[in-house]
Amino acid sequence: MAICKIKSYAKINISLSVLGKLNSKLHKIESLVSFINLYDEIFLSELKKNKHEVIFYGKFSNKIPIKNTITRLLNILDKSNLLKKKKYLIKVNKKIPLKSGMGGGSMNASSILKYFIKKNRLNLTNKQILEISNKLGSDVILGMEKKNTLLKGNGKLIRYKNKIGLYVVILKPRFGCSTEKIYRNIKNFSRPLLNKKNNSIFYISNLINLKNDLENVAFRKYPILLNIKQNMLNLPKVKFVRMTGSGSSILGYFNSKKASLNGVKILKKKYKNYWCIVSKTI
Repeated sequence: MAICKIKSYAKINISLSVLGKLNSKLHKIESLVSFINLYDEIFLSELKKNKHEVIFYGKFSNKIPIKNTITRLLNILDKSNLLKKKKYLIKVNKKIPLKSGMGGGSMNASSILKYFIKKNRLNLTNKQILEISNKLGSDVILGMEKKNTLLKGNGKLIRYKNKIGLYVVILKPRFGCSTEKIYRNIKNFSRPLLNKKNNSIFYISNLINLKNDLENVAFRKYPILLNIKQNMLNLPKVKFVRMTGSGSSILGYFNSKKASLNGVKILKKKYKNYWCIVSKTI
């Protein structure tokens, strides 16, 4: 049986502003989202069985629940018989850390959904794609296009062709952050900063002035994250430092590969047991 390999790229929140709370108890956010060349590998093939098989392996495969974004996606598709009763073996080599703020699970689901659509295994309208994505999680729709994206407070997405071209030093401590718990402790709300489609938002001078509203809550709960950010801000030639999503990854942004590699070298000496790599926006 033919096996297809899919690259499921990590997303990063270059900015994240919490604008308020919705009636659904979810929060209204504005976020500038990009993708980096860190990815999970997904291997997918048809099965001659009566149920799907989903297998995780690799560096960050531990503690993934039996019910995850991939199994939930397959259940949604099966309930409406959208896969025409076909079953699949899906193996995922997890290279994106769990609870890191980089949307690994959500991007896995959107990558598989994109694959089914591209290979004509599914015939969905844009409305159906949005409905399925929303059932899985708010990040899933972001991964349906690998482009820099502005998520507006009203839920609309603005996709850009612009490339940011920054190197990113990612440092993640040995713990993860619970998105639900971080949002639960948000008390203050911001005003929109990126209301209009404007390519100038990708200028470094503008990116530096953005923020992540979730940092204050995460830093109060986990002071080590503040310590990491402060040390990363002191790295030579770093442009800006920001937590992605609800954490726990802290990212330092650089113009050059040489400067970012030097940053990793410095950080690994200080945080010997933490995961630290260089990646790049795509």
